[in-house]
Amino acid sequence: MITLIATVLNEGDNIHRLMDSLLRQTRQPDEIVMVDGGSTDATPATIQGYADRLPLRLLVEPGCNISAGRNQAIAAAQGDIIATTDAGVVLEATWLEHLTQPLLDDSDVNVVGGFFLAEADTVFEVAMGATVLPLVDEIDAATFLPSSRSVAFRKTAWVGVGGYPEWLDYCEDLIFDLRLKATAGAFAFAPDAVAHFRPRTSLSAFFKQYYRYARGDGKADLWRKRHAIRYITYLAVFPAVLLLGALVHPLLWGLYLPGAIVYLYQPYRRLPVVLRRAGRTSAGNWLAAALLVPVIRVVGDVAKMLGYPVGWRWRLQNNPPDWN
Repeated sequence: MITLIATVLNEGDNIHRLMDSLLRQTRQPDEIVMVDGGSTDATPATIQGYADRLPLRLLVEPGCNISAGRNQAIAAAQGDIIATTDAGVVLEATWLEHLTQPLLDDSDVNVVGGFFLAEADTVFEVAMGATVLPLVDEIDAATFLPSSRSVAFRKTAWVGVGGYPEWLDYCEDLIFDLRLKATAGAFAFAPDAVAHFRPRTSLSAFFKQYYRYARGDGKADLWRKRHAIRYITYLAVFPAVLLLGALVHPLLWGLYLPGAIVYLYQPYRRLPVVLRRAGRTSAGNWLAAALLVPVIRVVGDVAKMLGYPVGWRWRLQNNPPDWN
């Protein structure tokens, strides 16, 4: 039996997109359990409007975070296979079929990661998608940590790791994935199980998102090396090259070039693919997106450098569980 779960909060403007895509699934879930965290808009009523067409249960738990909501949905699930997604996405018609097939075919598979694509409408969203989201050919199935907008697992695996970490408000799915990696064996990868979602539509929204992600990294003590490299690059290497060029010779500023190539190579490699997918292949769109990419990279890095120590301060003050 397959149970699909999701958490929602004030998604009244777009929850119908997810619900409509569930109606189109070639493999229907046996059960859908959604947890509403206390919406003040029409989200619960909109979801309930699908109860005559989908095997749906809606639980209302005001104030619960994403982890707690997912845990409550899974605890209430009758299925032995759990597929999880997020509000605000649109699932391809074969998403659930592709996502759950490895679990149905092989009893030794406990976790299947699906894929996700940016549903970009504007040039800014195209640049955002190219900057922050990998293409499918970049995924190494052995190391891929799937987002909980597109993942399936056996309920026994969820029990084995104690569920999603409810002490975390962001990066909770990364901790969940890492714990599953340690206990549930290798993940299968289902590249055709695709969830489409909208990237952030403004720099301020993107800054807030990445600040929260980095704060979550600090709370969970994730990616120390990555964050250290970022601080060293911005606070030591960049000003050192600037000073050398000013004091010794301006040609030394050319040292920025190889750094820029490394920094921007992947976004620019992805950009033509994302532009074609969005139908925005004009020269003007290409130029605008190309100019936005480095801005988005820098804004994201600054957000991370500000958010990470805030998360670490919280960690020192609250002494959270040792998830390792």
